[in-house]
Amino acid sequence: MKFPLMRNNIMREDLDAVIEHLKQDDPILTHGANVRAFEEEWSAWLGVKHSVFVNSGASANLLTMAILKIRHPEGGEVIVPPLTWISDVASVLQNGFTPVFVDIDPKSLAMDPAKILAAITDKTRAVFLTHVQGFDGLTDELLAELERKHIPLIEDVCESHGATHRGGKLGSFGWISNFSFYYAHHMSTIEGGMVCTNDSEVYQQVRMLRSHGMVREVNDPVVRTAYQRANPELNPDFIFAFPAYNTRNTEIGGIMGRSQLKRLDANVVRRTENLHRFLSRIDSSKYRTDFKLEGSSNYAFNLVLQKNDDGFVHRLMTKMRESGIEFRRGSAGGGNQLRQPYLKGIVPADYHLQFPETEHIHFYGFYIGNFPDLKDEEVDEICAILNSVE
Repeated sequence: MKFPLMRNNIMREDLDAVIEHLKQDDPILTHGANVRAFEEEWSAWLGVKHSVFVNSGASANLLTMAILKIRHPEGGEVIVPPLTWISDVASVLQNGFTPVFVDIDPKSLAMDPAKILAAITDKTRAVFLTHVQGFDGLTDELLAELERKHIPLIEDVCESHGATHRGGKLGSFGWISNFSFYYAHHMSTIEGGMVCTNDSEVYQQVRMLRSHGMVREVNDPVVRTAYQRANPELNPDFIFAFPAYNTRNTEIGGIMGRSQLKRLDANVVRRTENLHRFLSRIDSSKYRTDFKLEGSSNYAFNLVLQKNDDGFVHRLMTKMRESGIEFRRGSAGGGNQLRQPYLKGIVPADYHLQFPETEHIHFYGFYIGNFPDLKDEEVDEICAILNSVE
């Protein structure tokens, strides 16, 4: 592809840092000091108290819903978007909660805040909001109402590292937030994710859930001692508090994360510059340009048709393929999750039709690559290609 979705997201300096570690006579490769250092540096960057490094953003979603299940073993409802990655919805189902879907705001691609508030019932256990493709999905009214109603906010920031709301980084507003460090994202640890929180109890529980539920993973001596005293017949090294998982990452992931974090802020600035150039040059009579840009940290260029035009959309895809523009149709997660087979029998037939904004993205929305070393002239060439489609 002449214009791929991502280019050069792992730099020579990242690989050199890994190689230097491997040159030791007996390098630690499993979870160790670099993982812990990355967690601390990430927390400082984000502005939260605690972070736990895991093996993927999907695992971050899974552990977050497992924490919610500890709080609500009876189950209940979790409000989720139909435009998101599958793991947001799957983690809700896997932990025995009922997903309640809310259509999106076309300007942010996140759930419409007014529709979120309208969907809250006495069974609502959390709002699981995805900040899609670098856009800020929050409003002050939403934050205030969720606080007033005592409904926890969980932020999926997997595609939106460095995006802000009123100057605060997304991922620092919710009860828990999740990040992904997959190759194509703002920064990469090859595979990886992070669970972030200011709640110290959540922090200790996530540390255990990440590693088989083992109490020895707790770094609060008060909590560890309480488990040991309650279970005197057990070897203190092998007390399992929860039927949990192994979602640990490695020292290599920690080294790469520490190296990449140093460039993240500069990369966010460059991605944002690219986005503004892109939106100023594509034809606004054909494509939407009225996105919510304040605080955005663009993940990819969103190419959304103004109209439902099947002929145009197929000519557009043909032109992009011929011109070497890599794209994903349907934007985040391939479009409307309610059309996916894993939800058959869980939602009613044709339920997806009740979400017209997401349906438009499903058929007439795309994303194409934006990354720090994309040159101005490349952005201009991409726009010229897109604008040439009639």
